[in-house]
Amino acid sequence: MRIEKQLMRGAGPTAVLQLLSSGEKYGYELVEALAKRSSGVLAMGQSTLYPLLYNLEAKGLVASRVDKTGPRPRRYYRLTDKGRKRLARDHKQWEALRDAMGSLGIGPQPAGGAV
Repeated sequence: MRIEKQLMRGAGPTAVLQLLSSGEKYGYELVEALAKRSSGVLAMGQSTLYPLLYNLEAKGLVASRVDKTGPRPRRYYRLTDKGRKRLARDHKQWEALRDAMGSLGIGPQPAGGAV
């Protein structure tokens, strides 16, 4: 299923922050993880991911480093403390949205049972 741009604009940064919460990753690794772990729903190409990463870095939510030990340099991204706080806030907002949609009969029902 392809998600509309407006929804991806909100989901994409949070999805990337969530993937980085388990440790640093390089760009292509993020592209692959987004596609695989979301069954393709949150898949994005490198041309979408890198501007998103640059934006997250400009906001201080992620930091990067270049590793030159391999056959070619790779830029690895990791969450900052500010990024962890943002992810926690985003997580609460996504839970509230999921519960609200569930109470309308869209998706899983909110915790606590019937409406």
